[in-house]
Amino acid sequence: MQSSRSLPVTAAGAHRRRQPPAPSAPAYLAATLTLLVLAAIAYSRAAFPRFPHPPATRRCRPDAEGSWSAGVFLGDSPFSLKPIEHWGISSGGGAAWPVANPVATCADVAGAGFPSSFVANPFLFIQGDAIYMFFETKDPVTSQGDIAAAISKDAGATWQQLGVVLDEEWHLSYPYVFSYENKTYMMPESSKKGNLRLYYAVDFPRKWTLEKVLLERPLVDSVIINFQGPYWLLGSDISSYGSKQRGLCIWYSSSPLGPWNPHKQNPVRNNKDNKPSARNGGRPFIYNGSLYRIGKDCDVGGGCIIQVFKVEVLTANRYKEVVVPFVLDESLKGRNAWNGARSHHLDIQQLQLGQLWIGVTDGDRVPSGDSVHRLTIGYMFYGVDSVLVLLLGVLIGAIKFILPLRWYLPHTEKRSDTFNIAKQVFLCHKLSSLICNVNKLGSLIGGRINYRAWKGRVYIAVIILILTVLTCFGTHYIFGGNGAEEPYPVKGTYSQFTLLTMTYDARNWSLKMFVEHYSKCASVREIVVVWNKGQPPSQGELKSMVPVRIRVENKNTLNNRFNIDKEIKTRAVMELDDDIMMTCDDLERGFKIWREHPDRIVGYYPRLAEGRPLKYRNERYARQQGGYNIILTGAAFMDHELAFKRYWSKEAEIGRKIVDSFFNCEDILLNFLFANVSSRSTVEYVKPAWAIDMSKFSGVAISGNTKAHYHIRSKCLSIFSGIYGNLTSKRFFNSRGDGWDV
Repeated sequence: MQSSRSLPVTAAGAHRRRQPPAPSAPAYLAATLTLLVLAAIAYSRAAFPRFPHPPATRRCRPDAEGSWSAGVFLGDSPFSLKPIEHWGISSGGGAAWPVANPVATCADVAGAGFPSSFVANPFLFIQGDAIYMFFETKDPVTSQGDIAAAISKDAGATWQQLGVVLDEEWHLSYPYVFSYENKTYMMPESSKKGNLRLYYAVDFPRKWTLEKVLLERPLVDSVIINFQGPYWLLGSDISSYGSKQRGLCIWYSSSPLGPWNPHKQNPVRNNKDNKPSARNGGRPFIYNGSLYRIGKDCDVGGGCIIQVFKVEVLTANRYKEVVVPFVLDESLKGRNAWNGARSHHLDIQQLQLGQLWIGVTDGDRVPSGDSVHRLTIGYMFYGVDSVLVLLLGVLIGAIKFILPLRWYLPHTEKRSDTFNIAKQVFLCHKLSSLICNVNKLGSLIGGRINYRAWKGRVYIAVIILILTVLTCFGTHYIFGGNGAEEPYPVKGTYSQFTLLTMTYDARNWSLKMFVEHYSKCASVREIVVVWNKGQPPSQGELKSMVPVRIRVENKNTLNNRFNIDKEIKTRAVMELDDDIMMTCDDLERGFKIWREHPDRIVGYYPRLAEGRPLKYRNERYARQQGGYNIILTGAAFMDHELAFKRYWSKEAEIGRKIVDSFFNCEDILLNFLFANVSSRSTVEYVKPAWAIDMSKFSGVAISGNTKAHYHIRSKCLSIFSGIYGNLTSKRFFNSRGDGWDV
């Protein structure tokens, strides 16, 4: 019997032998996948909106083409148009004081029973005191454009959706509507069909039938205008030069029904740089005897710029136009504004009653392809995640990175393949060499990290941290939406509010953050700073996307918070302490609830006063008791005409003196004044996603001693109840059913 010889064991071999066995690949992959999924869920809960959206806002499903909607502008001339909210037009339905853009969205169309992704290319048709709007709406099911309509009888302030009025088997858009010889016609874009079609209204505005094919050409953005005798058809023929971004062609006729003769200079050129003239961006209009054409330059960052051209020469042989100054008010709020990213259409007409001009334009809050861009970046982060997971698995020895060479050996089964064997051998040789190098690398780094040693655990912790961060980024881009904090409509209308804050010189730093942050919120019209003490900042020190007005007071008193201010342009005022930071979505939700209950104080900090005598209790106690009867006005919506008038009424004079004596309790007084005129509940609570009290970091809080603060407020309750009676009855949490008062 031959005995086996014992072999010497090297130090490295002994070290490897002492290493603990690595986890199996399935166990490792399951553990890392679970960890990253939990990280994604945790990030989603922290970063994404926690509250349900109303059903009306969920019907609109924007896609890769954007989230287009339509807004109304008014002016004394076509060149002085301002958004409808600047005109102070109000609508009692939904407490829209004033009405604000947009006036038509895909949610409105979907609410009428027609699924929609966006509203674009709006055209107006005025008939007596009624204004009709025709526009393209995209069906998210068929991904096809249809023509829908809406009607307004209050100069464009509110619109009743009429639904889809023209639906063909092909894509339709750009619904240019005009009248001729007592008939109403529509000439939508139907370039997918390869021609330009004219429809007439059988039953205006809901039923249309084909009149004739005007041109056997795939025209886009086509309009007809009668000027100096002939009818002129202007459009872009995409068959001749292949680009939909530029080019204008002209035809002329003695009738809008044709026949049409081509212009001698087609496609007409820009007189300045000899480039093709810009595509139409809306209806041409005549002002002071001159013809103006609306065009769009769509070569700027994926969006378009609306331009207005004055037509100086228009004959069968010549065409000349020049750009004239034209500016529509543009929001600085970025994605929070309905038209913050781009606009590519404008229709202007003069109202029949009076000298007012009306314009309707479309706008989008995101650039073209935004959803695809976000998905691409998100999956790139997830892809890097996957590579790092595999690399970590190799480093700890859980994954063996060995590729079998036999997978890449050449083989052939047909004689006809014989002449390719040399190429296959050469290719397989290269692949085999590459695989060998990869396998060497896998063997070299495999098991290099001992996950039970402290140093190895540090390496693993760093890699896991990187994986978690990448997962959060990927989750944000894929599931986080477009980043906009949009307003909520009430009865199909939007509105705006004034943000009012009271402060003094010791809190200058928080005021700057306050103004910059909240000025980006979609429904904020203006910020009013009530300056109680010290030297106020200059306008240049405050970075704001909306106008900021600093109202310097003569006396340092908390009563200044509710001073009657005739310069406020909205009925709704949001009283907000300058040291409270919330999301714009929190403000928009609160504004929606106030518009549904404009006679109440709607806010974010509930309190409960109960007992005999009344005792002031915090939010935790109120939740334990299931309800509240006070809303702090340091973060609350109210009708300033109603609230401020009550606060400065003669019956509130004693209460104001008590506020001055304690330098406290102005919000409690207002709650009593509201409760004193109504037997119903006068307060509504909205739970914020998060709220940060910045005074905790500054040391300049007005009420630093909580116990003393609560004691004073309990005194106020006792005094006010003796003067004004009881507070409103207890309002229960989670009583509205919208999920926002939990």
